Amino acid sequence: MASASSLKPISSLKLSNPRSQGHFHSQQQLGFTHSQAFATQHLKLSKDTHDQHHFSTKRSSKDFTTRAFFFNKKKSPPVSPKPTKVQELSVYEINERDRGSPAFLKLSQKPQNSLGDLVPFSNKIYSGDLQKRLGITCGLCVLIQHVAEKKGDRYEAIYSFYFGDYGHVSVQGAYLTYEDTDLAVTGGSGIFEGVRGHVKLQQLVFPFKLFYTFYLTGIPDLPAELLGNPAVTPSPSVEPAPAAKATEPHGIIKNFTN
Repeated sequence: MASASSLKPISSLKLSNPRSQGHFHSQQQLGFTHSQAFATQHLKLSKDTHDQHHFSTKRSSKDFTTRAFFFNKKKSPPVSPKPTKVQELSVYEINERDRGSPAFLKLSQKPQNSLGDLVPFSNKIYSGDLQKRLGITCGLCVLIQHVAEKKGDRYEAIYSFYFGDYGHVSVQGAYLTYEDTDLAVTGGSGIFEGVRGHVKLQQLVFPFKLFYTFYLTGIPDLPAELLGNPAVTPSPSVEPAPAAKATEPHGIIKNFTN
């Protein structure tokens, strides 16, 4: 039979302090709660860090793209400067009375030449040495003023010189029937593309013979057959060479404008 003293340890085991047991369970529960909170906080921080990293990466990518657009842009190839040499081109304009030019349109309805009258025209052009037929002129003159004391008129002229396959040159400015004038070169095509300069107009026999001296820049060197140097001295009696007038093969430029 067990003694009373031998039962004491068993009693002490059974009668363990319920408070400490409850405290232990509370700690367990509290520990679980803290663990959950920590895990939740950790997940949130991880998510925030991931979002921040994603935003930072996205922003960095965008910034890189922006910088690449402004700093890595390909440079345009250098533009060759236009020639600055001034080239002289001499041309004779001759009305041979076979083109129905000029036509006088009396829009002013007045007996004498008056403001508003129009004169469309087209004449043949020859090289300065009169050895080659180059092409034609085409244009329009608007009468601005009748100058009675000089027995002539002031026109505003807009016209072009056509040189076959070589292209054309356009001019504009005052055209006086009683003295020399200077017109602006407004542009061109073909070998004259990008041309700048001016042209001196000398009236030889109005309206049948005129001599022009172009001063051109901004274009490559002109071909020799257009230059026709040296030019024949301008005078009312000048005439084109027979081969040029008859448009024989050696008296024309290839595909001249007719």
